[in-house]
Amino acid sequence: MHKMTNIHTQQILRDRAVQFLIYASVVLVSAVFIWILTDLVRGGVAHLSWEFLMESPRDTGRAGGIASILVSTLLILLVAVLTAVPVAWTTAILLVEFVAIDSVFGKTVRFSLHVLAGVPSIVFGLFGNAFFSIYLGLGFSILSGGLTLACMLLPILASTAEAGLRAVPCAYRMSASALGLTRTAALVHLILPVAAPVLAVGLLLGIGRALAETAALLFTSGYSERMPDSLLDSGRALALHIFDLSMNVPGGDTPAYASALVLVSLLLCINVLAMKFAHGLHRRKIMT
Repeated sequence: MHKMTNIHTQQILRDRAVQFLIYASVVLVSAVFIWILTDLVRGGVAHLSWEFLMESPRDTGRAGGIASILVSTLLILLVAVLTAVPVAWTTAILLVEFVAIDSVFGKTVRFSLHVLAGVPSIVFGLFGNAFFSIYLGLGFSILSGGLTLACMLLPILASTAEAGLRAVPCAYRMSASALGLTRTAALVHLILPVAAPVLAVGLLLGIGRALAETAALLFTSGYSERMPDSLLDSGRALALHIFDLSMNVPGGDTPAYASALVLVSLLLCINVLAMKFAHGLHRRKIMT
């Protein structure tokens, strides 16, 4: 009896030690985030204003704002999303609906996606510079940067879309088949709507990844601060603008802090939207 009591006491102490480590890790991560956010707010909130968001940079970014930077960032994201989403989601549909999970082709595609997900962003930048900027003759342009980011987004979007489609119960597919629906009709009218929240979450997370990217755009989109007239113009993304102000522009620390605060705010909004979609999906599963 005494031995059993000692074992029970040891289990309780072990559980409490594990709980302490978990809570300590959460507190540490939260403290680091709050520390970074506080530093950005202290260094950049005084410089942040409506004019800062609506004016283009002047004096290599020391004066003016980030209007042209935001437009370039939006165009790069638009090119990346419009290019990557159809390819990634089509790949996910092929892997889930038309290819056996244990087939050689399916395993090869998934392995390729996993390798792409682990490739450093600087390698994507070098590839984009060699292929899009030089070989295709697009030069340092918004189009080159967007296509390079699209290559980076492919594994994220494809993997999340595949997970979302596989989460749809097989009973949905069997019911559609029993009603005489074709595979395409079942996919369009039943499976994709059910998996839509997961697809949206994956898309938002991919946009957040692309929004904060610097290395891949360093060799592809260029450094131009002016307002772009077309996709073939050079355009500076927001993350690249922050890097340039902090590393290459004397006296650019204050606008760099303000620009970083804008970037972090955008990332926070994107992550909040992703969490809301995920929470809505969870509630929908519970209710059904």
